Amino acid sequence: MDQQLKQLMKELGEAINESLADSDQIAEVVSKIKEGGYDIFLVLEATIGVSKPGEKSPDKTSLVTTLASNPEFKISDQDLRFLKSLRIKIEDDAA
Repeated sequence: MDQQLKQLMKELGEAINESLADSDQIAEVVSKIKEGGYDIFLVLEATIGVSKPGEKSPDKTSLVTTLASNPEFKISDQDLRFLKSLRIKIEDDAA
């Protein structure tokens, strides 16, 4: 995949991410779920296929991109209990 196409694919991923992040409808539903006492995380994957018109090759270039540019890592109390049951200790890096 050439550099220009890679850059355009990156821009497309960023545009999709921004449109989802700016969605009032998504924010409202997430807020309702949190109000219900639930922790929520959302993972979306986009597979984008591109080909030039007239190409006979069945192989299409695709790019899988994570839509979050700065993902936030959160561990809930339930996560900690599960990790502890597996005898995995999480140390705080803030110290």
